[in-house]
Amino acid sequence: QVQLVESGGGLVQAGGSLRLSCAASGRTFRNYAMGWFLPAPGKEREFVATISLSGGNTYDADSVKGRFTIFRDNAANTVYLQMNTLKPEDTAVYYCEAGRTFYVSTYYLGENEYDYWGQGTQVTVSS
Repeated sequence: QVQLVESGGGLVQAGGSLRLSCAASGRTFRNYAMGWFLPAPGKEREFVATISLSGGNTYDADSVKGRFTIFRDNAANTVYLQMNTLKPEDTAVYYCEAGRTFYVSTYYLGENEYDYWGQGTQVTVSS
């Protein structure tokens, strides 16, 4: 079992920045690829960004490329999402998710490949 706790959300004006954190406990954090997702009513959560075990491989959704950066600190058991140049359409609850993998370069784009998720943190961007 992996427990994930997100933090760092809040209210920010358009153009501003936030850094989301996701602290993991339980099983070995470095054995999990990590991702950030948004809710999508009636279907799988929408992919935002993902990172491999080592942190060396990442992939971002087109909507956030060049604005958001995912990175991780395995010593601190934490994954982050640096969000810059925020837009009102970025307003959502952001969920951190963990997916078990045996390969250091693997990351996952589909939510069905993840095993654990947190409660989410609310990001609100005002215009």
